[in-house]
Formats: sequence, structure tokens, C-alpha cells
Amino acid sequence: MLTSQTISRATGLSPHARNVALVVATALFMQLLDGVIIVTALPKMAEAFHVNTLAMSVGITTYMLAAAVVIPASTWAADRFGARRVFLSSILAFCLASIGCALAPSLTLFVVARAVQGAGGSMMVPVGRLLVLHSARKSEIVPAIGLIVWPALFAPVLGPTIGGFLTTYAAWQWNFWINVPLGIAGLVLVLVIIPRDGDYRARPFDWVGFLLCAVALTALLYGFDALTSASLPVVDAAASLAGGLACALGAAFWLPRQTHPLLDIAVLKVRTFLAAEGTAGWVLRVSINAPPFLLPLLFQVVFGLDPLQSGGLVMVYFLGNLVMKSTTTRMLRWFGFHRILVINGAIAGIAIASCCLLASATPYPVVAAVLFVAGLTRSMQFTALQTLAFSDVPSEHRSSASTLSTMFQQIAVVFSVGLSAAVLNASRVLHGGQLSRLDFCVAFLVMGALTVIASLSLSRLPNDVGAEVSGHLRRTIQ
Repeated sequence: MLTSQTISRATGLSPHARNVALVVATALFMQLLDGVIIVTALPKMAEAFHVNTLAMSVGITTYMLAAAVVIPASTWAADRFGARRVFLSSILAFCLASIGCALAPSLTLFVVARAVQGAGGSMMVPVGRLLVLHSARKSEIVPAIGLIVWPALFAPVLGPTIGGFLTTYAAWQWNFWINVPLGIAGLVLVLVIIPRDGDYRARPFDWVGFLLCAVALTALLYGFDALTSASLPVVDAAASLAGGLACALGAAFWLPRQTHPLLDIAVLKVRTFLAAEGTAGWVLRVSINAPPFLLPLLFQVVFGLDPLQSGGLVMVYFLGNLVMKSTTTRMLRWFGFHRILVINGAIAGIAIASCCLLASATPYPVVAAVLFVAGLTRSMQFTALQTLAFSDVPSEHRSSASTLSTMFQQIAVVFSVGLSAAVLNASRVLHGGQLSRLDFCVAFLVMGALTVIASLSLSRLPNDVGAEVSGHLRRTIQ
């Protein structure tokens, strides 16, 4: 029988650090699941609100924009009121807003509830990660981050299946009601397991920095989404992107010159953080987030599978992620960050590109093998990037680093879906027909190439990068 001590030894974490990481992971899974589960319910929701399905996309856009506005303030809020208190408030706001979404009698009230839900959910990721980093020693960062990465790996895979089941056999409202018991359990676990806040930093709120960061993030996300979905004229979408970039540059000029900046961007001088979050790591997140978006479309639009059959194939991704999660810490200890990020990243890119070889006549075992390898390598790359990002960040900069990481990742997810859709559409326009296997082949090749190039660029990092965290150096010396 597994005991708490047995699990702690298996994960390499102290019981307290493990418990905190599991509590945070549970809350993050609820928040991330909600982001993908709603997609399958949009047609039914459109019928209930007496609008067309396309109009329901406002619910997704509103959530995204509300989150973008609030994320930059999470560092200040955690420092000012305490990370535990802010995390509790985020879960509570998210749950109450979920109830509002389920009870909304009109599209207008639904959009208002989604805005509150996005604002509440946005702080869970940076503040939750901060709670985990505070509870873990440096030698425990790899397994601790590994535990809170799994929601980002599994939610996109499980979400469509769960959403489809609830919408088909219950009602679309249950896509939101499901958050209530999860949220209540999360609130209780946080109150019981995570210690009370004991360190507060009362400092003025940087309104200028907040406005610059919030507008930059919102304009970039909205502009790129509008550009790729053609929901706005090209000129308007480009203007939004230009405005977002201008505000981002303004924030980069403003923040370092303030006594009490909203975000301490000095953390960008940490080479490992910049590589894992802001440069090659960001490109990797864009490319390896593409398959969960492309594969269901390929299986249904080209192969002619129904949603259940498609979901069953995509679930193989989940199996690959699950298998790799049990060996991530050992792999990093054996081979180190440098080899893992470069070699595993190259394999991940090849696996993504290999999806272009899949056809409706391809035997299921071959399809499953390709998806399994893609899931394995995706899981390893995500965990390695997330852990390396914080390996050299001083404790006083962790709050800002967590918020910046969330901002980078938010942009990467939107750009991943947008870029995938843009490549598909560009290929379709070139041959002048409906979406075909050729279009998906082009998209998989582009994303695979980006993954390989970005991974190889990480070879410029030192061979012993992150060794103190992974334990690779100690193993080599022994």
C-alpha cells in the first residue's frame, strides 16, 4: 500500500512541498480545463442564447482579455496581500463566476461572468507557482515544477472529451457546474495544507506600469487573434498589434527606472530564464502547443472520424505524457538540461513533423505510436523548460519571474493556435480548395521545423546549465 512517505520518496519531494504542489496543480487543472472544455459546448450554448455559433466566440475572447488585464498585477497583489490569500481569492472568484456562467439567461450576462472568471483564473497560475517555489528547496524545484506542469499537458487533451460528454449527455451548463465541487475542494485544501502568509511587502501600486503591461498584453493577444481569425479588418488587427508592441516597449523603458515597479524585469538578465521563457523557449511553446489543436481537426475534417473516435486517438497523447511524468526527474538527473532540451526537443520536432505522414488508411497502431512519442517528448520539453526558467532566479525575483512567465506563456498559447490556423488557411488558399491532408501536412512540417530550430538554438547554453537543480553535476562528480 502506498504511504505518504513512499510517494514523497518517489517524487523526490518533502511531504510539505509535495502537498503544496498537488494542491496548486488541482486548482490549475480546474482553471486550464475550463479554457478548453467550453469549445465543444459552443453550438449548444448558441442555441440557448439564440445567437449563431460564431457569436459565442466572444465568451472565449472576453475570458482571454480579462485574464490579460489582471495578470500583470499578480506580483504586486501577492506581495501586498500574501500569495495564499490571493490564491484563495482567485479560486473563490473563479467558482462564483462559473456559477454565473451556468445561470446566465443571456449572452450579455454570460460575457460579464466570463470576464470575472478570466480575471479570477488569471492569478492562479503565477501565484500558485509562487506558492510552490516558496515551499520547495532548490534541490526540489524539478519534481515540484513537474507536478504543477501536468495540468497544462493533460487539460487540452481531456477537455474536449469531457466537454463533449457533458454537453451530449447532460447539458452545456455542466461544463461550468463541474468547477464548483473542484473549487470547493481546492479552497478546503489550501486552507488546510498551505501555511498562512507571513511575509508582506507594502509598496505603492505602479499604475503607469500596470496600464502599459495590461494594454500591451491585451492588444497583442487580441490583435493576433483577430488577424488569424479575420474577425477584424487586417488594418485594424495590425494597428492593435502595433499598439501592443509600442506599449511593451514603453513598459520596458518605464519599469527599470521606477523605485517600486509593478514588475522587476531585471529577471530577464538571468540567462536561463530568458532562454526558457523569452526567446527559444517561447518559440518552443508556440510550436509544441500546436498538435493538440491540429490533430482533432485532422482526424475529423480529413479522416472523417467522429468526435469520440478522434478523442480516443488524441488520448494517446495523454498516455505519453503520463508515462514521461514518472521519469522526468530521473532523466534530468542522468542527462542534464542541456542534452534533454536539445536532443529531446529535436525528437519532439521530428515527431510533430511525422504527423504529416498520417493518412486515413494508416493503421491505428502506427498512428498511436507517433502520437505516443509526441506526447512523451512534449511532456519532457515542457517540464524541462519550466524548471530551467526558475533554476537561477534569486528568491527576491521569483514573484516577478512567475508573472512574466505567465505573460509569455499566455501569448505563446494564442500565437500557437493562431499560427497553426494561419498556415492551414494559407496552404488552403494556395491550392484553392477545401481543407485537405496536404494543408495539415504543411502545418505539421512548419511546427516541427520550428521545434527543431528552437531546440538546437538552446545548445548555446553551457553544458552544465541548471546542474544544481537537476542534480546532474553531483551525479557526474560521484
